[in-house]
Amino acid sequence: MARPLVADIDLDALRHNYALARELAGESRALAVIKADAYGHGAVACALALESLPEGKRPPAFAVACLEEAEALRLGGIASPIVLLEGIFEAAELARVEALGLWMAVHSEWQLQALLAHRPARPIPVWVKVDSGMHRLGFAPEQVESVWQRLSAAPECATGLQLMSHFATADAVDAGYFETQLQRMRDLAQRLQAPLCLANSPATLAWPQSHGSWVRPGVMLYGSDPLERPSAASRRLQPVMTLRSEIIAMRDLAVGEPVGYAGRWRAPRPSRIAVVACGYGDGYDRHAVDGTPVLVAGQRTTIAGKVSMDMLTVDVTDIPEADIGSEVVLWGRSRHGAVLSVDEVARYCDTISYTLLTGILPRVPRRYSRLD
Repeated sequence: MARPLVADIDLDALRHNYALARELAGESRALAVIKADAYGHGAVACALALESLPEGKRPPAFAVACLEEAEALRLGGIASPIVLLEGIFEAAELARVEALGLWMAVHSEWQLQALLAHRPARPIPVWVKVDSGMHRLGFAPEQVESVWQRLSAAPECATGLQLMSHFATADAVDAGYFETQLQRMRDLAQRLQAPLCLANSPATLAWPQSHGSWVRPGVMLYGSDPLERPSAASRRLQPVMTLRSEIIAMRDLAVGEPVGYAGRWRAPRPSRIAVVACGYGDGYDRHAVDGTPVLVAGQRTTIAGKVSMDMLTVDVTDIPEADIGSEVVLWGRSRHGAVLSVDEVARYCDTISYTLLTGILPRVPRRYSRLD
């Protein structure tokens, strides 16, 4: 019998979440972001599931972080346009960008110079990245008009020009800085008569005024709510990954008995402790504190003791039916119907859902449902 830990991937839920992004975006086109192996869900399988949607409902393009991620999608049979969100990392990559028919961001002067010197057989669609206030990648707003003109003057090199930026605080309740960034980009777009791609997942969910020509939903596709305060829209998201395991051993402990490394948790009463096949060697966060929620046989209970490399321990004193072989859901949807949000688990680990989802390691099998 195989080790019982699996990551079940519900592709119908993925399609539902993409449809929600399209619904919220109105007339905007929705770029599906599947970087970081589709946030740990498997980029090829997720892209195939979305690309199989009917015409008019499927993504017009996908987005990844780098050339290697795009190559994996092409090898997996993905024919749709793919945007390189960080563009190229060296000029030599332009030959592969051209060969694979990719679109690319240009965020730096050296990238711009490399593209203009490349002379592709067909012009490459370009998304000009603007630093509107995030202060990571992008041209300063006062540089963009010159960049736009240089690209426009080289139609043999660049085509389909778009303006792109990234919001620093679209997830926050306080909209002040978000509105500053948005206004900077609107002013630029108006001067250049340029199409805009601004809205990440939180902006797609909460700020329709930012939607522009494109939105680019990422973590929301996988059922995680990125908003500081959930909205009616974000409550409609469905979990895509269920990290599921089973109880592999049981222990009965007297009052005061410790559990796990350093004896961090001690039984406050006569207690039943279940040992679960999942640990930080699988990517489950070792920083999970006592009290981090799990579902056992569809009922909420909590972690008791430090997470080990291959196992963790759970207090099942109040779940008398729990036994060896009982289902344990670390996040996602139980077979009994209960749901434990990855966002809630992340809060107990002092992190965010992105790190939990992308951190699930290769030894955990991904098991896909409804790939048709």
